[in-house]
Amino acid sequence: MHIATTACVWQQEKAAAMGAGAGDVAASWRVAAVALLGAVNCVVSFVVFSFLDLLDMVLCVVYKVVDYAVEAEWKACYCSAAARDGAAAAIFVPPASASAAPGPKVVRLSPSSAKMQLEDVSDTLYVRPSLLSDATKKSGPAAPSLTVSPAIAELIRGKIGRAAPRPPRHAAPCWSDCDCKVCHSWSASSRSSHLYVHVQSPTTASGVETEDVVFVHGFISSSVFWTETVFPAFSEAAKGRYRMFAVDLLGFGRSPKPADSLYTLREHVEMIERSVLQRYRLRKFHVVAHSLGSVLALALAVKYPDAVQSLTLLAPPYFPVPEEEAGAATQYVMRRVAPRRVWPPIAFGASMACWYEHVSRTICLTICRHHRTWDRLFRLFTRNRMRTFLIEAFMCHTHNAAWHTLHNIICGSAGKMDSYLDVVAGQLACEVAVFHGRDDELLPVECTLAVGARVPRARVTVYDHKDHITIIVGQEKLFATELEDIWRRSAAAAAAGDGE
Repeated sequence: MHIATTACVWQQEKAAAMGAGAGDVAASWRVAAVALLGAVNCVVSFVVFSFLDLLDMVLCVVYKVVDYAVEAEWKACYCSAAARDGAAAAIFVPPASASAAPGPKVVRLSPSSAKMQLEDVSDTLYVRPSLLSDATKKSGPAAPSLTVSPAIAELIRGKIGRAAPRPPRHAAPCWSDCDCKVCHSWSASSRSSHLYVHVQSPTTASGVETEDVVFVHGFISSSVFWTETVFPAFSEAAKGRYRMFAVDLLGFGRSPKPADSLYTLREHVEMIERSVLQRYRLRKFHVVAHSLGSVLALALAVKYPDAVQSLTLLAPPYFPVPEEEAGAATQYVMRRVAPRRVWPPIAFGASMACWYEHVSRTICLTICRHHRTWDRLFRLFTRNRMRTFLIEAFMCHTHNAAWHTLHNIICGSAGKMDSYLDVVAGQLACEVAVFHGRDDELLPVECTLAVGARVPRARVTVYDHKDHITIIVGQEKLFATELEDIWRRSAAAAAAGDGE
């Protein structure tokens, strides 16, 4: 059964449960209203997303023509290349063994090497059935075959077949991406090999023992999500003791946005290692991560179990995959994150970003390409009465980065999250704290509760009347105090352990 239909059934059952035991007429009317609204949501969602299925196909042709006209080359895309299954026949990667980790592999050229290498890439990039075909297919998950993305195969053949080397793609942004100083400053300097890192050094005199904290932002965000919220809210004592690093992830904010990157988990983690851990010689550190950044934080914790002093996750995207869905874990997570519903609005936005490659590119062209205009309009209409840092946080990225990061990190990590959490529970001795907003409509509070069940010692905190953003924005001082308490407890525990 299609997920949208399942949502309708759930809404109707919830309405029936609300009416159980309610004998008065007003309660019956409320139940009927909830059921009606749920049915309307399902019908409207079916119509809207069926239209988006068609629109995405039209935009695919439009962008191919415009890309060729502007940049003199045909650009591969996942939807059009998927129709030519034979394109990938020459590049097939068989499983190394029966016990190999599930999930498709692709072969690609490393930007820094001519060698072929294997890379985990989520099959949700090129297996996204239309709403109609998804609703009419037989029930039961079907594991995607172990194959290569035809779009990536086409990209590789294009690299191999070039007679002469071309200038690096990062030398000039794509016509549909922003080329302002904030978004593209990395290409004109030596920063192209490192992430942008905002460093807040301790304010006390030298000689005071300090600790390091790494902050990792979430999807379509940047370091300003931290530097404009909790950084100013820390106490003077914390500012004098902790050296804080807030990174812009690869493809976001002021960090490099390479056009030939697949933005995989490995690439994101390696860039954090190179830009923060190695560059600033961090031996031990605390980690604070929000949303998608929680996946990267877990990967870092698993890779450096003895270095992590505390692990704080906010709204982690953890969806335990049912046993019957294990063969198609990435598809299951994609349907949970992006259920193809028009209500609530944040689910509608996530669905367009996840299911439609060219519709989401149009959104980036409209919003991210012109974020300076949106910032000026916002300042004009609010008469500069409101801070606009969230515009920079949410709009300074490329479609290529957002599209691949969403699929390869949130969906592609579906088969890794259980093992990551098991390592945290069994091998890490540090404190683990997990926070969530009860009103989060993008990632439900059940995600955090599931993390708490998997890591029994984790401290789980659920804020009432807070959502995916207001879990921090609006209560900066409270959350900064929470972090300081976590770090103090970790230091006390470490001191007690050294004294034994």
